[in-house]
Amino acid sequence: MTRASFDLSGRRALVTGASRGIGQAIAVALAEAGADVAVTARAVEGLAETRALVEGAGRRSVTIAQDVRDVESCGHVTRAASEALGGLDILVNNAGFENVRPSFDVDEALWESILSTNLKGAFFCSQAAGRIMAEAGGGAIVNLCSLTSYVGVPTAVPYGASKSGLLGVTRALATEWAVHNIRVNAIAPGYFRTAMTEVFYENEDWQLRMLDKIPQRRFGKESDIGGVAVFLCSDAAAYVTGQCIPVDGGFLASI
Repeated sequence: MTRASFDLSGRRALVTGASRGIGQAIAVALAEAGADVAVTARAVEGLAETRALVEGAGRRSVTIAQDVRDVESCGHVTRAASEALGGLDILVNNAGFENVRPSFDVDEALWESILSTNLKGAFFCSQAAGRIMAEAGGGAIVNLCSLTSYVGVPTAVPYGASKSGLLGVTRALATEWAVHNIRVNAIAPGYFRTAMTEVFYENEDWQLRMLDKIPQRRFGKESDIGGVAVFLCSDAAAYVTGQCIPVDGGFLASI
C-alpha cells in the first residue's frame, strides 16, 4: 500500500530546464516512478540525453524548445506537452539562471534576466499548467526554490529575490488552487555542484568553508533530489501543499 502511493504510472509530467543537472535528474526520477515526461530547454538539441534516459526507463518522452522568459511560450509549450502526452498531471519548474555579481555592479539587464527566468517564468508556466489541471480535476506542481529563499547570500541579490519570490508564489498558489485539487510545493536544494554553480566550486577554500557548515559534510548529488520530487508529485503527498522541503544536508537546521 505504501509503495503503491509513490507510483506515478499513468501520470504525465512536464519538467522545464531539463537538459542537465537537477532538471535532468528529476525528469529521470519521475520516469523511473512510472510517469511519461515532456522536457524543455532553450535548445532542444541539448535534451537528447534526457529523452534517452527517460525512454530507457520505459516511458514516453517529448522534447520541446522553450525560453521561460517568454510568457506566451509558457502557454504554448504547456499545451503542446499536454497534447503530446494526452494530459498533464505534473509540472516541475526547474528552469533557472544565476550570474554572481557584487550588488553595486548589478544592472537592470541582469536583474530582468534572473527575475524573468526564475520567478516570472515559473509563475506563468504554473498558470498555464494550472488551467489544464483544474479542468482535468487536479495535479501537482513543484517549484525549485533555493537556500536563498531563506537566507541572504552575498553577490546573489537578484537570485535570492527571485527564489524568495518563488517561495511566496508556491504558498499563495497552494492556498488558492487547493479547491481545484492542485497541490503546489517546492524543493530548496542546498549546495549542489552543477554547471550553474560551478563558479563557486572552482575555489577550494570556499568548498572547505561550506563543507564546515553542512552537518552531513558533503555537497549534494543529483540523485539526492529525485526521490523528494517523486514524493511531492505522488499520492504519498496527497495532504502536503504549500510546503518547501530543503534538501541541504542539514545546513538550514544548523544555523
